[in-house]
Amino acid sequence: MTTLAELKAVCDEWWPAESAESWDAVGLVTGNPTDTVSKALLVVDVVRETVDEAVSQGVDVIIAHHPLLLRGVTSVAEDRYKGKLIAELIRAGIALFSAHTNADAAPGGTSDRLANALGLQGSVPITAEPGEDRGIGRVGTLPTPVRLYDLASTVGSLLPQTARGVAVSGDPDLEVSTVAVCTGAGDSLLGHPAVRQADVYITADLRHHPASEAAEERLNGEGPALIDVSHFASEWFFLDGVKADLEKKFSDLTVTVSEVVTDPWTFVVHPG
Repeated sequence: MTTLAELKAVCDEWWPAESAESWDAVGLVTGNPTDTVSKALLVVDVVRETVDEAVSQGVDVIIAHHPLLLRGVTSVAEDRYKGKLIAELIRAGIALFSAHTNADAAPGGTSDRLANALGLQGSVPITAEPGEDRGIGRVGTLPTPVRLYDLASTVGSLLPQTARGVAVSGDPDLEVSTVAVCTGAGDSLLGHPAVRQADVYITADLRHHPASEAAEERLNGEGPALIDVSHFASEWFFLDGVKADLEKKFSDLTVTVSEVVTDPWTFVVHPG
């Protein structure tokens, strides 16, 4: 039987904690490393619905992308939602492991898998040091140039449906070839040379002012068109690949990808 320690060792090999951003909180949160694990649930977010799902399925471990305890807490009392979730996981004997920016940066990580799904050729990390294969984001070239509208439609077909869908800033008939991607919140990379030189940048959580400035710069022929998707959706896509890799590594481990949509937005209303 696979132990939690053995599972953790493989995850640490794929997503080294030292490659996480300094502000991040990754690794094992609950669980006894000597316990055996036979069922794992993969989620983007540790929230009420995904914890209930894990308990009802009788899983032994949750592997989450977003850390439940990302920001420091001084109490895990059960009158607070994080304390309540942690207590329920412990009572149910469910370990919790998180891989966040270390999984974003890794080969086979969040951005890497989206770049591969789009068929990008010569894909390289946006933020990697020369010669390194780890870094946030990816930039590569489509096999054949396509219209911006068609690329956005392809992105929408790859990701789970969310209330806000896919938003685009740019001429729908613009021909695009060089594509930069950064799953999760990526507006901090809008000024990066690799992003500015791309035809289009696919990311999530773009704020009004950076997106507006990018649109104005395009009038001067500078910077990429933008495709803005759900933060949750952009990173949920990565979980199917993790499932396949884990089941290949551990023949006695049953792995399930949560179908719960943990995007915080539930519906939109169009004015008028």
